Amino acid sequence: MDLTTKLTELVLTAELYNKNETFSADDLPYHIRTHYWNIKDKTVSRPIYVAEIDVEKIYDVNGIRESLKKLPFIEFEEFGSQIKLTVFDIASKWFAKQPDAKELIQKNPVLSHHFEKKEMLDVSYEKSKKANKPKEASRQWIDSLLNDIAAEKDSEDMLKLVYILAPEEIEQTLDSLVLTEEQQNGVKRISSAIQHREYLKKIGLFEVGKLLFVGDTGTGKTSTASGLAKRLHLPFIEVRLSMITDQYLGETAKNIDRVFHLSKKLSPCILFIDEFDFVAKNRSSDENAALKRAVNTLLKAIDEISLVRDGVLLVAATNHPHLLDRAVWRRFDEIVDFPLPDKQIRKDIFDCITKNIDNEINTKELSKLTDGYSGSDLRVVVKDAVLSALLTDRTKLSQQDLLKAIQSFDRRIILKTEISS
Repeated sequence: MDLTTKLTELVLTAELYNKNETFSADDLPYHIRTHYWNIKDKTVSRPIYVAEIDVEKIYDVNGIRESLKKLPFIEFEEFGSQIKLTVFDIASKWFAKQPDAKELIQKNPVLSHHFEKKEMLDVSYEKSKKANKPKEASRQWIDSLLNDIAAEKDSEDMLKLVYILAPEEIEQTLDSLVLTEEQQNGVKRISSAIQHREYLKKIGLFEVGKLLFVGDTGTGKTSTASGLAKRLHLPFIEVRLSMITDQYLGETAKNIDRVFHLSKKLSPCILFIDEFDFVAKNRSSDENAALKRAVNTLLKAIDEISLVRDGVLLVAATNHPHLLDRAVWRRFDEIVDFPLPDKQIRKDIFDCITKNIDNEINTKELSKLTDGYSGSDLRVVVKDAVLSALLTDRTKLSQQDLLKAIQSFDRRIILKTEISS
């Protein structure tokens, strides 16, 4: 794409955004919004000024001055390296005629609004807005919220309890996972609930958006939750209950309250609680009173949080559902099972993992040899095969590479079993 087209996109967008205060930061295309984001104000403050350094950073280019000379409707001021639009209408008409302009406009709600209104191009503001990533997808948005939280008492202790990821920082997508029909339906149902939050609020249906993922280690519970955050453009807050359990049990209840308080501050978001059974276990009569209090605190916190009201999607995960307190189950509106993959699913996982690898392998045979393997185990097998092939300078995987990797994995399992026993 020609640099003059990119330059004109930026100055036109800045001009329109500055003049029309009905535009919010979400109307700016992602690459421009993230550059001009004001952490303190949690938005893109007006007016936007365009300087040489801004163009270079936004579009990752150097040496723009020659391109500036080709644009008669742009003025460059040496003092401050400011780039200014001189004749808006000429710039707008010139931009509309460029070969790549429509591609940019369809991802830029500010420009889509202008060109749709002027009927200069067949573009849609609404479609452009839907295609544009919302502000919540960026690290800048999270940092803005954390900036406010930092002013709170004991904020440092609170932030130590969790891992926080922006959607753009999550590598694995839902499309890269092989999900069962039940898992896919669970994802679709909750995605639909998030999209229709205002409707659910209107009809008073608040007890929606609490999912419990049940299954063995390595079956995709965490990957599905983080992939959901990426698809829905929501910050992902991960907490392991073993991390917030303090040697002084009274502090555990306080930590639980801190985590749920933090999730409300970072909303809309996904709060993912792993090792859920670590605290939410059966309460017996001989247990320590402080431990019972921690369980009660957790149950109360779950009751009081709501996707519809607070914008927090709660996803809890456990490898040991039999340990959960009976009162826990009824607090979740969706229970999603993550079983060990069957033969067909294992084949699909192998196909998915190796689709970008040059190979001559029979995934059907491999699926028969990996009964009892989790999806995570299969990824370890493929990784081992790839690394072994690279030792002999090969980037093409053979069936033998995978068979050897499976044998190696089986030996490790046997050794691990012998050591643990």
